[in-house]
Amino acid sequence: MVKNQTYGLLLLIILPFLKEITGSTTPAPAMPVLEHRPMVAKAMPQPEPESIAVDASVYFPVEEQTDEDPLVTADGSRINEHNPRGHRWLALSRNLLSRWGGQIAYGDSVKVEGISPQLDGVYVVRDAMHRRIKNRVDILVGPNDEIMGYWEDVKLTKL
Repeated sequence: MVKNQTYGLLLLIILPFLKEITGSTTPAPAMPVLEHRPMVAKAMPQPEPESIAVDASVYFPVEEQTDEDPLVTADGSRINEHNPRGHRWLALSRNLLSRWGGQIAYGDSVKVEGISPQLDGVYVVRDAMHRRIKNRVDILVGPNDEIMGYWEDVKLTKL
């Protein structure tokens, strides 16, 4: 019993001080429950890829148009001699290749537009042209494809 009286007396002494410190003798109200709403990130609009105006031509995997090993490209890829056009590969002039300060690297995909429905489309950069040639793409085709030509003002876009 003495113990209960001691606790009661202690509360009477401490209670006024608690009121001054906290401003109240009652416990704080519970925090309101917030509704969980997942945040959805808004997609930032992607800038349209920059296009380069180039000239275009076609080449065959033969020594007269390449080097002493016509079935191996500048990046080391092997050309299928029976269907070279099936690869959808092209060569770029060195000023466009990142190895020589350009914006496009071996293995990059590029879109070519402005030649013909047969040759327009997406290609992979696998080869390089002679250093004297500037701002040109050379599309790999086979001698049996019967495609020849030179086109100006062709649109090249890195994807």
